[in-house]
Amino acid sequence: MKLVGISGALAGEKTSIVVNDVLVAAQHLDSTVQTELIDLRDYEIDLFNGSPLVAYSEDTWNVVQKILSADFLVFGTPIYQASISGALKNLLDHLPEYAFKHKVTGMIATGWSNRHFLVMEYHLRSILSYFKGLVPTGNVFVHNHSFNEDSDEIIDERVSERIQALAEEIVYLQRGINNR
Repeated sequence: MKLVGISGALAGEKTSIVVNDVLVAAQHLDSTVQTELIDLRDYEIDLFNGSPLVAYSEDTWNVVQKILSADFLVFGTPIYQASISGALKNLLDHLPEYAFKHKVTGMIATGWSNRHFLVMEYHLRSILSYFKGLVPTGNVFVHNHSFNEDSDEIIDERVSERIQALAEEIVYLQRGINNR
């Protein structure tokens, strides 16, 4: 199984770190899981304008193909102005309607307000569901105070436990889908 993590932050390390932690935890649970981190800072994704995918840059094409070829996914986003990042939303606009059919799609969010966890539940969940993704229950919000200020390492053990639980849930659910 191929697990792809997408970090939708164009600035900072926190979102990428948490998404990568889920990938690492999933691989520890099942060594046959192949993982790949797509950090949007490393790509130049074209702004979506309604054109067919072939009209966009090689970076845009490659990232979309990596997402479509994944067996399951975990999406990470910082919360800006009570919404997902524009970079992540732009990427999602490039995907076809059934992009996540029969795929588990976990969610990670980072932010400064504990109330921002609702963005995952009321905004990102609805987008992933639109694409027919199966959204697990144990998604993870990480308050910025849960990170070491100097290293961006997660210092809150409860967050680490939730990351582990999310990895377990997405691996378990995807195995179930694949074995049906």
